[in-house]
Amino acid sequence: MRHTSDFRPDDFNLPLVLRACVSSGLLKPALSLHGLCLKMGFQRSLHVASALVFFYVSSGKIVDARLLFDEMPMKDAVLWTAMLDGYAKHEEPQLGLELFKQMVDAGVTPDWVVMLSLLLVCGQLGCLKQGKSVHGWCVRRCFQVELNLGNATVDMYLKCAALTYAHRVFNMMNPKDVISWSSLIYGYGLNGNASIAVQLFRSMVANGVQPNQVTFLGILSACAHGGLAELAGACFEMMSDYGVTAELKHYSAMVHCLARAGLLEQAEDFIKQMPLEPDAAILGAILAGCRVHNNVEVGERIAKKLIILEPEKAGYYVLLSNIYAAAGKFDEAEKVRECMKEKNVSKVPGCSSIPIESESWLLQ
Repeated sequence: MRHTSDFRPDDFNLPLVLRACVSSGLLKPALSLHGLCLKMGFQRSLHVASALVFFYVSSGKIVDARLLFDEMPMKDAVLWTAMLDGYAKHEEPQLGLELFKQMVDAGVTPDWVVMLSLLLVCGQLGCLKQGKSVHGWCVRRCFQVELNLGNATVDMYLKCAALTYAHRVFNMMNPKDVISWSSLIYGYGLNGNASIAVQLFRSMVANGVQPNQVTFLGILSACAHGGLAELAGACFEMMSDYGVTAELKHYSAMVHCLARAGLLEQAEDFIKQMPLEPDAAILGAILAGCRVHNNVEVGERIAKKLIILEPEKAGYYVLLSNIYAAAGKFDEAEKVRECMKEKNVSKVPGCSSIPIESESWLLQ
């Protein structure tokens, strides 16, 4: 623009070009534009700063976005929102929550766009109390249960395992889209409420809403938790009817369902027919099923594949050892343990996150 005309870029049209570069995936030109902004003295422009934060967040450079944010002597609501949205989308909920507190202390009044990011942050942290406060704030400000805000609220309650609240908000939403239905189905599926998830799926189809990949992932997960292997198979076959291509996560959910139901030979045959190479999560689901249903033969075959695939993972050795022990094959179990010692493979201790006085603490 500078080289082909006498028109001089300013801090109003440069942000538009920056956002266009991000939307088109043109990262190098966007970096060049950042340099141009500095040369032209626009580094303190709020319009430019918001667009640059958006660029760095979109390109995954969240640290660079925060450095640019902190350098701004004045910050408006748009800049605060861009940074908060970045933390939410890059799953840095603790930093997002701290930033929101700073935003409130700075006297910036949040709007419904900020609430979207804050609901996502609360869901990532599992902070039901704070999430309910955000929801209450939206109600008190007379925000209608619009699609984006409603979906974000449902998602937050589902991640906090508050299914009753999620379903209540869902019922108040009008209209509902495929994201609304799929979120609730997926939430009930993950929490083991298979019957409600199946009812919702049938209602969704009856209301003329086209299921997508997330919908089928939710119903397959629900079938896995409910031991509904036959229904899972029917739903998996149904995906092609709606033009949905099965991805690795759908195959994984199907294998989980078969393994939990004790259909381990069928699960093993299923992965052999997959057009995709099964990953450790899929093979691990079968191995876990072998442990529950004491299937030594399949367990041995799957464990060998897993140990070749990820020889440093202690969990596979431990599962195989437990399978042998449950079947009374104590010599084989001891050999597996000795193999772990020889390879210097040890199990990583687990940890739990618990909320204490509005802060999350990790305990081992």
